Amino acid sequence: MKIHEYQAKELLRRFGVAVPRGYLAATALEAESASRQLGGPICVVKAQIHAGGRGKAGGVKLARSPEEAQQHAEELLGTILRTAQTGPAGQEVRKLYVEEGCRIARELYLGVTLDRESGRVTMMASSEGGVDIEDVARNHPERILRASVDPLTGLTPHQARRLAFELELVGESVDAFVRFATGLYRAYAATDASLAEINPLVVTVAGEVVALDAKMTFDDNALPQHPDVAALRDPAEEDPREAAAKDHELSYIALDGDIGCMVNGAGLAMATMDVIRLAGGAPANFLDVGGGADEAKVAAAFELLLADPNVKAVLVNIFGGIMKCDVIANGILAAARQVGLSIPLVVRLQGTNVALGAQLLAESDLDIIPADDLGDAARKAVAAARAA
Repeated sequence: MKIHEYQAKELLRRFGVAVPRGYLAATALEAESASRQLGGPICVVKAQIHAGGRGKAGGVKLARSPEEAQQHAEELLGTILRTAQTGPAGQEVRKLYVEEGCRIARELYLGVTLDRESGRVTMMASSEGGVDIEDVARNHPERILRASVDPLTGLTPHQARRLAFELELVGESVDAFVRFATGLYRAYAATDASLAEINPLVVTVAGEVVALDAKMTFDDNALPQHPDVAALRDPAEEDPREAAAKDHELSYIALDGDIGCMVNGAGLAMATMDVIRLAGGAPANFLDVGGGADEAKVAAAFELLLADPNVKAVLVNIFGGIMKCDVIANGILAAARQVGLSIPLVVRLQGTNVALGAQLLAESDLDIIPADDLGDAARKAVAAARAA
C-alpha cells in the first residue's frame, strides 16, 4: 500500500525524523491560508499523487506570497499529472501539500528497504539526491552506499555515522544525520514498511538534515496489525479494479494483455502468466483468489476480469487442494451465470475430485472450453482471444 507524501511525513515525525512544517490543502483558498500560516518568505505547493517525478512534471511549484500559492493551487487542482511512474494515463491532482521553504546547501538520498539478495533490511544513501536514484544505481552503482542491518540490533549509531562520513558530512550535520537515519529505520521497522525513501534529503545552510520529500509503501499482509497505517489508504489513487479486489481480499494487478486470468496461488498465477506468454498471448492481469476461494470470491473475481474492456477470453486455472474440484466447478458455474459471462471461458482443473468437477462443467449449459493441462489451457485461451 502506498501513501501520500504528507502522510509519510506525519508518520515519520512521530519517530523523530526531521520534516518541514506543512499543511494539506484541498482547495485554492486552503492553499492560500496554509501559506499565510507558514509565514515564511517562500513556500512550496506540491501535488499529492502516488507517484514520483512530480517536480519534473510540473507538480511542485515555489510561491513567494499567499496569493501566488493560491494561483499555483488553482493551476494544479483537477489537472492530470503525468510522470514516468504514472504512465501516459497520469493521475488527477486532488490534494496539495503546502510546505515551508528552506535554504538548501546539499541534496542527498536516503532509503530503507529489504535487500532480497542478503535477506536483510538495508539502508542506502547517496550524494546524488534530488534525481532518479534508479538511474544512479544503474549508471553509477559505486555512488550508492549501503548499510546492512542486523534485525537484533537494528540500525546502530555507528552504521549511521559511517554513512554520514562517507557522504562527507561534517560538524553538527553528522549528529543530525545519525538521528535522522536511526529514526527513519525505526519508522520502517515499526510499521512493517516495504520502503521508506527520502529523496531529496537536504542539508540546510544551518547544518540541519531534513526530509524535503518522503515516500513510504507498506506490506499489505501486515496492515491488519497496523490499523492506523491502513487508515491512510487512498482508494482514489488506486486502479478501481485493484481497489475492488482489496475489498474482496483478492490479489489483483491489472496488466495490458487480453487474456483474463483467475488462479489460486501466487506461484501458480505467475506460472500461468508465463505459459500464456510462451503460447504467444498476453495476460490481462495477475489474479490470485487464494486457496479457500468460495462462490462469492469467484463471482467477485469474474466481475473484476470482465470490468477490463481489453479482456477477450478468460482462463481459469485452479488446483483443488484445500478445496475440492467439484466445489470449485460449482462456484465457477454460479459465478459465470451471475455475471453473465459472454466471452470464451477456458477452464483447467486439477486435484481432488477433478473428474467430478470436469463432469459438472461438461454437463452445464455454459459454453466452457475444457483443458487437460496448463499448456493446453494457455494455447486454447490464446486461440479464443484471437478469434474473439
